[in-house]
Amino acid sequence: MIEYDAGEARFDQWAGAGDEMKIVCVGGGPAGLYFAISMKRRDPAHDIMVIERDPPGSTYGWGVVYWDDLLDILYRNDPDSARAVRAGSVLWREQAIHVRDDQTAHFGGYGFSMGRAALLDVLSRRASDLGVDVQYGREVHGLSGFDDIDLIAASDGANSPIRQLGDQRFGSSVTLGENRYIWLGTDKVFTRFTFAFEHTSAGWIWFHAYPSVAGKISTCIVECQPPTWRGLGFDSLDNLETLRVLENIFTRPLGAHSLISRTRGDFAGWSRFPEVTNKTWYHDNVVLLGDAAHTTHFTIGSGTRLAIVDAVVLAQNLYEHDDVADALADYDAQRRAALRPIQAAARTSMAWFEHADRYLERGAVQFAYAMSVRHGLQLPWRYQLHLLTQVPTVRKVRRAIDSGQRWRRAARRGELAMALPLPRCPRAPIPTDRSMF
Repeated sequence: MIEYDAGEARFDQWAGAGDEMKIVCVGGGPAGLYFAISMKRRDPAHDIMVIERDPPGSTYGWGVVYWDDLLDILYRNDPDSARAVRAGSVLWREQAIHVRDDQTAHFGGYGFSMGRAALLDVLSRRASDLGVDVQYGREVHGLSGFDDIDLIAASDGANSPIRQLGDQRFGSSVTLGENRYIWLGTDKVFTRFTFAFEHTSAGWIWFHAYPSVAGKISTCIVECQPPTWRGLGFDSLDNLETLRVLENIFTRPLGAHSLISRTRGDFAGWSRFPEVTNKTWYHDNVVLLGDAAHTTHFTIGSGTRLAIVDAVVLAQNLYEHDDVADALADYDAQRRAALRPIQAAARTSMAWFEHADRYLERGAVQFAYAMSVRHGLQLPWRYQLHLLTQVPTVRKVRRAIDSGQRWRRAARRGELAMALPLPRCPRAPIPTDRSMF
């Protein structure tokens, strides 16, 4: 996995609050909740409602991954929720790539992960503390009841019903990837970001796994090509049979631990990844955020981070502009320009994994290198560094360097200073420095 710049998102001078707005966010995921938080941080007088169709605590999927750059954004935009997010997250160090039974390669680096349900709980509580009306278990089937609303934020996911109400006003396109994947949990506790590739009679199948709940649960995303999916019978097996087959295939990397399928009371199902693009992210007073506006393949691990940045950039533009239309136009231009190279990289990554079998006979070290440069980032010294990373002593030195870097960044954003309990102060001044992004 490669870390990507989430795109430029900046704060200008806080020249004073604009007019109070009535806002409805349709969808209580990270984008909608964090947009509500960001707007309330800029002006507590805004009247904001978040409408989520599922009950509290229900969410699809298990965990999300992110890096230091997202923590930088969170701490500068809203320290209270940032501190809660960091406290609920797991630090993982290094990445391991297992190929068959006896081959392992390594990448350096570190990152953070958090259970998606825990993240939404943090953001929901913070939004409520700031005066946002968060409503659960309510479906939105149309916009006819929102005539008095100044802004409708469609943050209702890749299959956004709000976006689809627009009769192609957003110029939407949804393209499905070829591979099949299923988003599972496991009681195997991974301490590294882990890839495991296993060869079966029907072809190659693999998973991406990382810790989600410290010491308890990890996320495990299984992926394979269509012929392998059909050859292993997943097109006809029921949920429990699917889990048993996968547990048998991944006995070694899972260490005989179990896979978990149920989220929201439902079993997870196989899917094809939907790449969502839109020619414009707003129409009249309806604006798209997060997966409703764009998706990026899970192999680059940027979905949550991009949703948060959307929320901050939209809130900032609304703060700076007197006219909502001008704010939405600037948000649209800024974020679509920022997403263009990221979505291109995500498409490249998705396509590479659709043909991963071309590289898997090379051995783990060579295969891992091919995976790391799948975006074309092949600097002359990169292969030599990759070979050095396979040496245990070199990895130990790199872990020490990474630890120092992590502590420096934590200190710079004020994370260490905030480790002690502080009084809640929702109306505290918000930073104005553009360098935060």
